Amino acid sequence: MKFLLSRMTTVLCVLLLFVSCSTDKHPNAEMINLLGSIAQSEYSSGNSFCPEAKLAYFDSLLHHAANAADSNFLEFSIARTLLELGEEEKAMQISDRVVRRIPEYEWSHLQAVTKDIAIASLRIGERKNCIKNHTGESCVFPIAGGGIHADRNGSLKAIETYEKLLSYEPNDLESKWLLNIAYMTIGEYPHGVPGKLLIKGLDADTAYSVKPFTDVAARIGLNTNNMAGGSIVDDFNNDGYLDIITSSWGLAQGMHYCRNNGNGTFTDLSVVSGLRALTGGLNIMQTDYNNDGFKDIFVLRGAWKGKYGKEPNSLLKNNGDGTFSDVTKECGLLSFHPTQTATWADFNNDGWLDVFIGNETSTADEMHPCELFMSNKNGTFTEVATAAGCAAIAFVKGVTSGDYDNDGLTDIFISTLNGKKMLFRNEGVKDNMVRFTDVTAQAGIAANKTGTFPTWFWDYDNDGWLDLLISGYEFNRSLAWYAAAEAMGQSVGNSGKLFLYRNKHDGTFEDVSASMGLNRVVFAMGANFGDIDNDGYLDMYFGTGNPLYQSLVPNKMFRNLGGSRFVDITTTARVGNLQKGHGVSFADLDNDGDEDVYIDMGGAYIGDAYENSLYLNPGQNDNRWINLTLEGVTANRAAIGAKVKVTFKENGKERSVYRDVNSGGSFGSNPLTQHIGIGQAAVVESLEIKWPVTGKVQEFRNIHAGEDIAIREGATTVVKRAINRVDFMLAGNRVIGCSPF
Repeated sequence: MKFLLSRMTTVLCVLLLFVSCSTDKHPNAEMINLLGSIAQSEYSSGNSFCPEAKLAYFDSLLHHAANAADSNFLEFSIARTLLELGEEEKAMQISDRVVRRIPEYEWSHLQAVTKDIAIASLRIGERKNCIKNHTGESCVFPIAGGGIHADRNGSLKAIETYEKLLSYEPNDLESKWLLNIAYMTIGEYPHGVPGKLLIKGLDADTAYSVKPFTDVAARIGLNTNNMAGGSIVDDFNNDGYLDIITSSWGLAQGMHYCRNNGNGTFTDLSVVSGLRALTGGLNIMQTDYNNDGFKDIFVLRGAWKGKYGKEPNSLLKNNGDGTFSDVTKECGLLSFHPTQTATWADFNNDGWLDVFIGNETSTADEMHPCELFMSNKNGTFTEVATAAGCAAIAFVKGVTSGDYDNDGLTDIFISTLNGKKMLFRNEGVKDNMVRFTDVTAQAGIAANKTGTFPTWFWDYDNDGWLDLLISGYEFNRSLAWYAAAEAMGQSVGNSGKLFLYRNKHDGTFEDVSASMGLNRVVFAMGANFGDIDNDGYLDMYFGTGNPLYQSLVPNKMFRNLGGSRFVDITTTARVGNLQKGHGVSFADLDNDGDEDVYIDMGGAYIGDAYENSLYLNPGQNDNRWINLTLEGVTANRAAIGAKVKVTFKENGKERSVYRDVNSGGSFGSNPLTQHIGIGQAAVVESLEIKWPVTGKVQEFRNIHAGEDIAIREGATTVVKRAINRVDFMLAGNRVIGCSPF
């Protein structure tokens, strides 16, 4: 087949690119060569995430098919693989040919091929509209305004096909959901949807009104187009302005570094920084492993791929001159386990950051225990998970760390697809080794057997004790089915639900999900939290999805109402992107005093790549805020693990807001600078910082609202920083260098 030869040529070019990039002249040549070698070894038809190899395999079998049934199956498989490669038109042609050959009495086969025709039609519509003619409203649920397709052909074909499917099987909720989405794309929901097929209320406001966010990524060149990946928003050159670094899990796609110029524009430093040549990485996070004051990057690789996921993680040293060096091997961090999740903290209180990595064990044939690398205080690490008592073995998808029992020691929580939850309490250092004890059962979490994904510690109710959020990721149907079922008021059990555990201050937690309004279907992958309205209570945003193209469900945003309840504000906030959501970061990128949301979009296949989004917060009210950047001296320099208490009077009533310094959720990274909403208060009467290692508390008084301050451990005064506010909506602010790949 001509398209097969073309695709194979593309693959060979990608592999040659690794060779050409990975010369000894490149400072990161060793890691680049290693990644290139692994990319070639992953080219296998047995690798479900390598459609190029699968296509070649199915095509070779097709030439030797024994009968018509085998030919139909192989062509069906080829068509589905072409969808993964983004070749929707070719997939459609083959599927149309196959479906005409299947008799109606073979309904299960006919249904499978017909559903692929419908998906291909939807994808054609998305490619011609949401991708080629992208707007800030593209694929935002419920679809309206600039998101309506100008080219209606793909959606019309999908509607025709789904209506045919539903005429045979009216209770097919997956097809019903996608049919209603297709009608939205042509501006005919709900009035154009046949009555029996209509899912009512999909365009209704969700519980609580807020001002709509606007996706401005394309306007300022932050709309990187790649596959699933991670995001970090932080200041990597110490100029006071927040930069953006993203990754893609594909080993043929490099990292992307957009430096904030402080004037509403960004410059692409991906190549000159050395990051573009370092490929792969489903998740990334910042750290300062060597206490030099420059934020480094930790890249996590291999997730979901099973035996093909033995990819190395990377520790990238920030050289302070705009470049990064891979120091993984020399630091003692080189290992080969599938993962996408880790957490950096000072577990033994020696003033240096350590890292706990949650690895994926998907079969009993090959174990991938979690790893704990302790800093040797000289830029190197030693792996001690077994000796420390935390070498958990499970299909780990999320890890988080925090001092949940307020004893001054950082604890670890693990979220897994196996359904097992693990809370490891830090017992401190004994015989020169940090020790952990599994206290999951005692803490009241063990009864939850649902498979889960992202997780984090946070203080959602501002009582000074860390609570726990876990997002369910257990399903036996497509996500579209669950979305339809929930919208129609049908029970879906615990599949895809959010779980919120309130800290009871005695070492135990209680499940308050339902009473807090969070017993909702989300199916989160990327997730993080921030304060969008500066009321001092943390809100959250979830990137949803899974590799299947049928998983066309919206990202979700929840607003925290004073620590007493959460409400879904996705529709009114206009942040419900239907494409696959991954690394999420809350950050005030335009320095106007409210947090925006940046999210790395795109799926697991090259055909499901999509543009990243920056949802600009319009300002929800006149609440006030302060920004706080901490620098440790005895504590680790990044001050990760420091506890902050901000006390002020609002409308005559005293209240406090609590924060732990970290980068947020387990898939996506916020700045380490803490943006703290203080409601209507004009002055922070007391700012208390409890430092790691020493446990000493520093107090500063009379901090004015709207101030951006930096505090060094042990200092007696604060340093005020002047940061320019920028307007991303000004006509003059155009792309300088950062743009899609």
